Amino acid sequence: MLEQILTVSFMTAFLAAAVRLAVPLMYGGIGEIIAEKSGILNIGMEGVMLSGAFFSFAGAWFSKSLMVGLLCGILGGLAVSLLHGLLSITLIQNQSVSGLAINMLMLGVTSFLYKLMSNGQSYQQLETFQSIALPGLSSIPLIGPAFFNCDILTYILYIFLILTWLFYKKTNLGLSFAAVGEHPRAAESAGIHVNQYRWIVMIFNGVLGGIGGAYLVLVQLGVFTENMISGRGYIALATVILGRYTPFGMFGAALLFGAANALQIRLQTIGVSISPFLLAILPYALTLIAMLGAIGKSSEPEALSQPYVKGSR
Repeated sequence: MLEQILTVSFMTAFLAAAVRLAVPLMYGGIGEIIAEKSGILNIGMEGVMLSGAFFSFAGAWFSKSLMVGLLCGILGGLAVSLLHGLLSITLIQNQSVSGLAINMLMLGVTSFLYKLMSNGQSYQQLETFQSIALPGLSSIPLIGPAFFNCDILTYILYIFLILTWLFYKKTNLGLSFAAVGEHPRAAESAGIHVNQYRWIVMIFNGVLGGIGGAYLVLVQLGVFTENMISGRGYIALATVILGRYTPFGMFGAALLFGAANALQIRLQTIGVSISPFLLAILPYALTLIAMLGAIGKSSEPEALSQPYVKGSR
């Protein structure tokens, strides 16, 4: 059994699967980093991604176009994120309660709409986005097939990671958005419109979360199933904490979870004599262990999840 695992073919397939499984988490994680750096905690990322998954499927199914499906997924995620923004920014409600309520709401809404849409019929799988091999890079042993023989959404993700890092590290505007999450009253006194900035980050949060949900349908599975996010929104939140609110730190944390998930699938495939139920909890167990290791090392913004009222003291 060990001989099967310690082979180049096994490791190449394992790493490629880890990347594919991590991509939805990375999209959700980037969206959450952008929101949390400006003080908005969106526990409703599960609902955002679920909305993105359902509406991407519905859009692609009726239009027969993957690009239309992707646009519908983005709009679906955006709508849910803006609902959270309405509750937490405009109505100044508890952000954690709002997020949890949105998760439960979207689970019911998407299940209802899917049953209404299917009317008892089963759907055939959609055609999914195909992989595009980057000349030269895709032929690098081990990492080439995993990172450079991917679909278009994965390559777009790499761009988002780099741009997000540059935005917060190298631009004055990025510092302004970060100031909104650290010291909103000081930011207001410096002429920064705190709530306006927070609405902007909720737009990005919804767009990126919607793409993360759409990825599951349009790249991985080609179908929609009820509650198909299955905790990925919560794991995306965990990757932000583990990555210490940095894009590349989150990338590594998401890759860790993707690797754990891929490992349990590969081990079951080659017939490892361990209970499949134990293997299924491996990704979540590793995530909890990593979270315990991050105790005392949190870098969360000072004003995270704190409501802000202009002019108040």
